Amino acid sequence: MDLDTEKILKRFEDYISYNTQSDEENDQVYPSTPGQMVLARHLKEELEQLGLQEVSLDENGYVMATLPANGAEGSVVGFISHMDTSPDAPGGPIHSRVVHDYDGKDICLNKEKNIVLSTKDFPEILKYKGQDIIVTDGTTLLGADDKAGVTAIVSAMEYLLHHREVKHGKIRIAFTPDEETGRSPLRFDVKKFHADFAYTIDGGELGGLEYENFNAANPEIIIHGRSVHTGDAKGKMVNAISIASQWQSLLPEGEKPECTEGREGFFHVYKISGSVEECTLSMLVRDHDRAKFEKKKQYLQHMADFLNEKYGEGTVEVKPHDVYFNMLDIIRDGHMDIVELARKAMKQAGVTPVELPIRGGTDGAQLSFKGLPCPNIFTGGANFHSRFEYLPIPSLVKACETVIEIACHGWEIR
Repeated sequence: MDLDTEKILKRFEDYISYNTQSDEENDQVYPSTPGQMVLARHLKEELEQLGLQEVSLDENGYVMATLPANGAEGSVVGFISHMDTSPDAPGGPIHSRVVHDYDGKDICLNKEKNIVLSTKDFPEILKYKGQDIIVTDGTTLLGADDKAGVTAIVSAMEYLLHHREVKHGKIRIAFTPDEETGRSPLRFDVKKFHADFAYTIDGGELGGLEYENFNAANPEIIIHGRSVHTGDAKGKMVNAISIASQWQSLLPEGEKPECTEGREGFFHVYKISGSVEECTLSMLVRDHDRAKFEKKKQYLQHMADFLNEKYGEGTVEVKPHDVYFNMLDIIRDGHMDIVELARKAMKQAGVTPVELPIRGGTDGAQLSFKGLPCPNIFTGGANFHSRFEYLPIPSLVKACETVIEIACHGWEIR
């Protein structure tokens, strides 16, 4: 397949020049940050100029477009990527550079600040020795999550528009805001998208094919204390911070992110704020197995009951919040043919599929439960949400080739 690597790279560099970090705290506005809408308008204009049809941008920042069938009639396949980048690391301005013909040694990202992408810390990069790799100057993330996915989809559509001899069915594409906050699928109009199935192009390294993810809950734990002047506190003060410390100690020691891998679930307190009077803990509860997931949530309530018995009813309050569920429950119920399609497409592109459960989630998880079966496919990037994020350029090209191969055969799925 004759793809223009330089053009693909230039498109990616254009997209990452937009600062589109989402804001988890700003849950009253869609999109949560203005930069996302700026990129959305840019994408709408670009898709129109390329010649796609039914190009739309709604008030919430969702971009959709159609590549009409050119001789093959059947199922409508969709491709989806998100425009926002993670708030976990600085988001811009991004100063990127290409490391040509990577030599397998440490990469100095920023000499002045002594920021080094170390092969000791990130040995996976050695797989890409001899390739061109795009990195940052170490002060920001790169944005391959998920602008590499956006690049792969747009570049694939451009290829198909310019190669009309390649037959394909109707294709729908969408670019969404606020994936990193978990809110992207909430206002995604599945009916308007009107695809029979889709793929999120939002995975990591070369070959990733994912259709199993965590069941996820993000409960909030509120601890109510009682503040009394420290000089007269004996027998009267109830220190919410101290109880928060006990809460953390009651969580199973071996069931935390730093102790788990594969299909092992975990509990994770990722943020704590407050004072003696009141303390709030933000948590993640994760497990691939639905029954174990439900037991984990019950365990938190048992912890709250124990502390309420110790300190008084109402001291600890658990506010449950389910976020997404394991898409495998949907995919294996009559939709494994779309997984097989992705496998064949990757092999046709010269890529070996790597099928592992996601220790996280994608838009595809929630979309699958909304009636749009939606596995996840690699973009090529690595070290997402980090200043050490990098993207082997040949992997990005292979992601684009995979999208093209799926597009050419998706109509055959019945």
